[in-house]
Amino acid sequence: MSAPDQIEDSSAPLIEHLAELRTRILYSLAAFITAMVICYAVWNPIFNFLTGPICEALADRGQQCGLYLIKLQEGFFVAINISFLGGFALAFPVIAYQMWRFVAPGLYKSEKNAFLPFLIASPVMFFLGAAFAYYVILPLAFTFFLGFQQGGLDAADAANEMAAIGFQGSVQEYLSLTIKFVMAFGICFQLPVLLSLMGKAGLVSAKGLAGMRKYAVVAILVVAAVATPPDVISQVILFTVVYGLYEVSIQLVARIEAARKKRMIAEGTWFEDEDLEAEFDEDEGEAGGKA
Repeated sequence: MSAPDQIEDSSAPLIEHLAELRTRILYSLAAFITAMVICYAVWNPIFNFLTGPICEALADRGQQCGLYLIKLQEGFFVAINISFLGGFALAFPVIAYQMWRFVAPGLYKSEKNAFLPFLIASPVMFFLGAAFAYYVILPLAFTFFLGFQQGGLDAADAANEMAAIGFQGSVQEYLSLTIKFVMAFGICFQLPVLLSLMGKAGLVSAKGLAGMRKYAVVAILVVAAVATPPDVISQVILFTVVYGLYEVSIQLVARIEAARKKRMIAEGTWFEDEDLEAEFDEDEGEAGGKA
């Protein structure tokens, strides 16, 4: 067989993989565009749902819930942002399935069984984090921010020379702030999935994670300070939740290691660390004797 023939034969699988990748991308893109159009058609109800926390915080203060379009084009870009993010969320199951269909043929059955639970757990944990941000953190944050209002427009305030500070929110600014909170907490809730997957791959161990607790505490405190408003309550809540997820991750990695040890013992491929060290010392002694 000539060299050109060998090159042609070796490039055929690559072309097939690229064609398969293109097909999966087109399916994902079609699902995303369809979902985006659907969300654009109902962007107003979606936005009304997202304004729930601020409206409740204003209602508790006896104020009307009102957000304003500061710029002429602001309403259009708000609708686009909602349709883009909503379309991605709605189409994510299809996108994830297409990714799985592309990757799965190259995996062994054991690898498929190991990877699939993490693929399912990731969107579930993101949804839990987003729900936690929406129902717990956002009401606390908006209550804190609205606390900087003062005074009014009545005669008593005018007599006391009190300047009226009231909330007149921008639609786009509110949506941007809400999305930041939801995305930040959704990503933070990926911690158990990420560490468990790394433990499955042997990149981290339960003992190593336990030894890194003090560094994890500092990192979580920094994340809590950046991702939440400057009020102690929401920061403490975020720290408590994320650190709890870190401890859960340690237990999950420990269970993964125990299952791996049990399987390797059954296969006869497990060696205790002490046995390995003794064997290493014995080899070193023999090498020294020969020298």
